[in-house]
Amino acid sequence: MKFRIALTAAATLALAACGSTEDASTEAEADTVEMPADEALSDVDAMPVEDADANAEGAAPEGMAPSEEAQIQEAGDKAADTAAAAMDAMGEDAGN
Repeated sequence: MKFRIALTAAATLALAACGSTEDASTEAEADTVEMPADEALSDVDAMPVEDADANAEGAAPEGMAPSEEAQIQEAGDKAADTAAAAMDAMGEDAGN
């Protein structure tokens, strides 16, 4: 029994020693993502500005007929009904 415990402890320590992530590829990974973004923004001097109309409720875009709006609303309602039915079906499956 002591032999099994000693063997298990040795195997655990050996595997723990092999799990090191200190290699060059891991450290260089973040640089390859961040460096192009920093380089692309290095020449930008403009400061961000607030768009007061960004969240404003607007009228329907020009050229959109009321029937198109009704079709879009109907499609959205059908999608919501389908999603609700899927959630109900998932709830029934989870209960089994």
